[in-house]
Amino acid sequence: MRGESLSSWLRLALIPGIGGETQRKLLAAFGLPEAVFGVDHSALRTVISDRICRLLLDTRNEASVETAIRWAGIEGQSIITLADPEYPPALLEIPDPPILLYVRGRLELLGRSVLSIVGSRNPTPQGVQNAERFAAAFAEAGLVIASGLALGIDAAAHRGALAANGDTIAFIGTGIDRIYPARNRDLAMEIGSKGCIVSEFPIGTPVSAANFPRRNRLISGVARGVLVVEAATESGSLITARLAAEQGREVFAIPGSIHSPQSRGCHQLIKQGAKLVETAQDVLGELNWGLPLQTPGTQQVSDTGSVQDTLLAEIGFDPCGLDELAGRSGLAADTLSVMLLHLELDGRIASLPGGRYQRIEPS
Repeated sequence: MRGESLSSWLRLALIPGIGGETQRKLLAAFGLPEAVFGVDHSALRTVISDRICRLLLDTRNEASVETAIRWAGIEGQSIITLADPEYPPALLEIPDPPILLYVRGRLELLGRSVLSIVGSRNPTPQGVQNAERFAAAFAEAGLVIASGLALGIDAAAHRGALAANGDTIAFIGTGIDRIYPARNRDLAMEIGSKGCIVSEFPIGTPVSAANFPRRNRLISGVARGVLVVEAATESGSLITARLAAEQGREVFAIPGSIHSPQSRGCHQLIKQGAKLVETAQDVLGELNWGLPLQTPGTQQVSDTGSVQDTLLAEIGFDPCGLDELAGRSGLAADTLSVMLLHLELDGRIASLPGGRYQRIEPS
């Protein structure tokens, strides 16, 4: 986009106190931003309030506009508007697309078929592994994996896609120049170089809880479907799932233990009509997408008859404590502790707070 045209888009987008709904209303009434700024007060008053008219006509945001243009002038960084052919076509279908997006990385990914994966910031070890493995399988099948760069399931989904040499998009709730949470800085750098990071918020926007639901509508809106891996009953992941349903996207959920708080949100979604997912094929088939040779959830633990495999069967798939497991297996506590240690080192179980253990599906 030409610098003059981009300046007009930025000038409109960066007016304090004028939100996306008003911006889209002005564009629908008068055309491109250049035309909006050429309309007189009486014509504007037919569309917006007198207060908004004054904000529009009296705005002084040249410094913010110049900052954004300088940012977009750096290689690998772009600002795209509703008028650009690179704007994600899926976002044009939602009721409230942002009028511009800040993008760091591979812009072309926004035009590809996307599956979003979201979930708890405090997942179980099994949830992390599920997110990574499912993301890898979908990436191998050719889907772009989108998520929100949060701790937990979001980060695991991004890592899974990258580990499979696939493509991933991170939608963030801050300015494009900020990384939140800081613990994901290295992951964000890798996504920015191999995939892309996207924000609708002005450069310099700090962390604000109000921005994350707005970000979530983009995670769902850009995708053909949303997979919720783990979620509590009160979580941002359920907001994303609700938005996906409202936007006409498919909603998928992985069930878990009835005793796990992190599974209750997924169970709630399934009760409300989300598609229950046990394998990647469940999602790919619903999307009529080509299937990879192997999909997670199809592997079974081999029955070698060994004591360790027997112990795994005794553990089951719900967390259990040492005393409970000793009662089930009939093994002495010291023998059981040694076996549990070996299973944990082999990546077949995970130790949880409170001296409990949980079985992990094999990779």
